[in-house]
Amino acid sequence: MAVDMNMNILIVDDYKTMLRIISNLLKQLGFKNIDEATDGSEALRKLRDGNFGLVISDWNMVPMTGLQLLKEVRADSKLKALPFIMVTAESKTENVVEAKTAGVSNYIVKPFNAETLKQKIASVLGAF
Repeated sequence: MAVDMNMNILIVDDYKTMLRIISNLLKQLGFKNIDEATDGSEALRKLRDGNFGLVISDWNMVPMTGLQLLKEVRADSKLKALPFIMVTAESKTENVVEAKTAGVSNYIVKPFNAETLKQKIASVLGAF
């Protein structure tokens, strides 16, 4: 199955510079429809109102963390199958295990480049 480069992607981070970096990397990879949210609550609202094909979320945010957002997404019958990639500056094993237990699709440790992002997305959605 080919990856739809026109699908809606939601990136979530409370650090605007990181939103811009991820958005630019996604555009570099050929994705066209990228939306942003600056915390988990805003992201959940957008996900419930919109039609997204992928979420890329930071772990560390307030008031709702990326892990809490992931758990809310997996608990929502409409969103539970949505591919979800977690981004974090920490590569602690317990965090990876906790995210996997919560149903994360993949995990990226900062800093990362376009090639790493492409590999992570391809492992979730298929080669492109």
